[in-house]
Amino acid sequence: MRPYMTAAVVTASLMITSQAIAANADALVRAAFNNWRGQSSQTKVTMLVHRPDWERRMTIKAYTRGNDDALVRFTAPAEDAGNATLKTADGTWIFNPKLNQVVKLPPSMLAQSWMGSDFSYNDLSKSEELLTDYTHKIVGQKTVAGHIVYTIDAIPKPGAPVVWGMLEVKVRDDGVMLGETYFDQNMNMVRRMTTDKVGIIGGRPYPVIMTMHPADKPGRWTRIETLAGRFNISPPLYLFTLSNLQNPRH
Repeated sequence: MRPYMTAAVVTASLMITSQAIAANADALVRAAFNNWRGQSSQTKVTMLVHRPDWERRMTIKAYTRGNDDALVRFTAPAEDAGNATLKTADGTWIFNPKLNQVVKLPPSMLAQSWMGSDFSYNDLSKSEELLTDYTHKIVGQKTVAGHIVYTIDAIPKPGAPVVWGMLEVKVRDDGVMLGETYFDQNMNMVRRMTTDKVGIIGGRPYPVIMTMHPADKPGRWTRIETLAGRFNISPPLYLFTLSNLQNPRH
């Protein structure tokens, strides 16, 4: 084989390998997203906001449909009950029952704190931003408790309207999300989400307990625990509407 032909073959081989790895990384991130919310989902969750001198616990009912729709409603304690967030392909809205008011959030607000926690509106509405606005590359893997755990770097696509400069994502070979580390545009770590317990929810392995830790605020964290869940259900058509956001049907 001539030298230039050998170089061409090697180059082509490297391109094919790189494409295969990228496709696999995309598939792993998609699997984690699908495992988390399925084609649709209904979950009951508690959220514990921990600060050095106090704690606050809230209970949430959450619903998702497809890649865009999510409805999250707080049910306890009494002072928070009724507060809700709706996300659709058209935007994100919040409802405050005390004011009986629906407000549409600008995109710049979606990375802000939700109900005083360390999670954002994007986090708890299970936004698909990680799928659509980032490219993915496997940068490491190891075997833990009989499963392969992949480390994936998620880099923003050019022009993507995202806050983070990079995310480091850890996904188990069965699609369970094991963690996300968030970096700013200067590659400084801002926060880290860890999966502290994996269990069976709705007949599937699931990240039952997840904790968000701000990098610059020691002693602060927020933990969400999924108590129950059903997946690939048929939610009523009215569920993800502004009408139902403000006047929920029971």
